[in-house]
Amino acid sequence: MVESAHVPPASSFTPETAKVLAEVAHNRQKDKLKRPYKDHVLAVGDALADFDDDIRIAGYLHALLDMGVSERAVQIIELLTNRLHSNPDDYQAVIREIALDHDAALVKIADNAHNSLPERIQALAEKWPDKPPVTKYRDARPVLYAAVEVEEIRKILARINPWLLEELDDQLDEEDTTDYENLSYDS
Repeated sequence: MVESAHVPPASSFTPETAKVLAEVAHNRQKDKLKRPYKDHVLAVGDALADFDDDIRIAGYLHALLDMGVSERAVQIIELLTNRLHSNPDDYQAVIREIALDHDAALVKIADNAHNSLPERIQALAEKWPDKPPVTKYRDARPVLYAAVEVEEIRKILARINPWLLEELDDQLDEEDTTDYENLSYDS
């Protein structure tokens, strides 16, 4: 077996998972010769059987865009991937970078809202009592919310975490008060 210099950590996403995903995604597609396109993708992945899992997974998924995943969706996924940011260990810096892209901000708002469900927050606090997750997620929300329209936020929160709607309204009330106070001092 040929080994690469980088040994990736164990993952639940295996080459076999990638192979099934590629097979299903390309199931009805035909190549230029009108042959099943999945045969090509599977052959590429299978040819890499002597290499590590990451290389094999890339072989099966090398045609992600051909699977019908749009270039925009791939770009959003890349924006949401913490380790691809300039400072991946600084969560707030990552959030600020994500907030620069409207669509990535929408996805991150949904991710944040789900991670902020009361039962998840409680479970995270019990598992890591020295790292309160509430603060991390709460501090990220104003930055993310500023990147999109309020009605877009409401739609997401209503579906995934309605408990955050009250917090959103409180935040908007604070902003309105601050705006009013700023107007008063400027006059």
